[in-house]
Amino acid sequence: MAGPVDVGSVGARRILGIAVPTLGVLVAEPVYLLFDMAVVGRLGALALAGLAVGGLILAQVSSQLTFLSYGTTARASRRHGAGDERGAVGEGVQASWIAMGVGVAILVVVQVFAGPVTRGIAGGEEIAGEALPWLRIASFGVPLILLSMAGNGWMRGVQETRRPLMYVVAGLALSGVLCPVLVHGLLGAPRLELEGSAVANVTGQVVAAGLFVSALVRERVPLAPHIEIMKAQLVLGRDLIARSLAFQACFVSAAAVASRFGAASVAAHQLVLMIWNFLALTLDSLAIAAQTLVGAALGAGNARGAKGLARRITGWSTMFAVVLAVVFAAGYRVIPRLFTDDPSVLDRTHVVWWFFVGIIPIAGVVFALDGVLLGAGDAAFLRNATLGSALLGFLPAIWLSLAYDWGIGGIWTGLVAFMVLRLAAVCWRALSGRWAQVGSEVPRRAA
Repeated sequence: MAGPVDVGSVGARRILGIAVPTLGVLVAEPVYLLFDMAVVGRLGALALAGLAVGGLILAQVSSQLTFLSYGTTARASRRHGAGDERGAVGEGVQASWIAMGVGVAILVVVQVFAGPVTRGIAGGEEIAGEALPWLRIASFGVPLILLSMAGNGWMRGVQETRRPLMYVVAGLALSGVLCPVLVHGLLGAPRLELEGSAVANVTGQVVAAGLFVSALVRERVPLAPHIEIMKAQLVLGRDLIARSLAFQACFVSAAAVASRFGAASVAAHQLVLMIWNFLALTLDSLAIAAQTLVGAALGAGNARGAKGLARRITGWSTMFAVVLAVVFAAGYRVIPRLFTDDPSVLDRTHVVWWFFVGIIPIAGVVFALDGVLLGAGDAAFLRNATLGSALLGFLPAIWLSLAYDWGIGGIWTGLVAFMVLRLAAVCWRALSGRWAQVGSEVPRRAA
């Protein structure tokens, strides 16, 4: 067993060495999904609608399980910091068992209920008829997606971020080659149309998941399931799932309310939200670096070093966010026109643009401190802070904006309130120092 990891000399190069490859992993799949939509879009509006419905269902059943990456990173990074490399990799083994078990269960449920769920969301037999075959094939990728999440989790925990990027890119590159070939029947392949997109996706996921599993096997650690470790991971996962559901409730409500203000409003809302989501991924890369390094510091017994890392990365994230805010403030007339030239949509976009610009620096602080607290295993506090901010800030403003016809300005006022309340909560927690509990195990604590 190696000795505890030294975190006292962590500098810019090491932080960016984690953040930059992580950013590549975070943006790779959204970029591929845009490509997938472009390929399928050539089949016509009906196929594109089917992809949208099927993709929405698949995303909802898999995206709630991000604890397999974030929770595993929190636990593995502590063991890595304590010098327990076998224990850190062992967290990945147990997370992979959870991924397989939960993934197969989700696959069975989706196969049984795919028909009624697809018809309910599609609102018509024609779109459902396109979405259903795609979903039945694509759902076989759920266990593979979850295995890749678990692999990303333990590898981030041991501060290995380049290999996960290569694994993810390898899988998506294969999908990218196969997608047009199978959808349109190129190079002598059968023309599968929309179903070809699903086959390409699953094939790429097989490659990525296989690479992550092979990396575990090469570490030569015990591969048998360990119930106690899995239970501890699921406790952490419970809090992260509840937090994720709070986010989903907010953004689904926002979309539902925006749609009632007309096509221009919902289009403007989705346009700005798309840009916001991309910025969130960018800032998340620094947050994951914070999570990884803070967890290692606490695992090494260095609470003072963990607090120093928290201040440093939060400062960097805030400065980066301020620069982004200045760029988007300067581009308030130009950037929206890259996505639409519809006058009514541009008018609505300019209504919410300054709300969007104003919360970017807030997000720089919030996301970084989220990473710090996740690295400390403080998921129960983050769960409560997110739920409280949603119930007190986001959701009341959204539904009041509908009741009093405030328009999308009211929706984005709710988002500002949500972010400000989260800012107050995570700053208070960070300054309290109660999160900085040392040891190789993530402490079990109430918020």
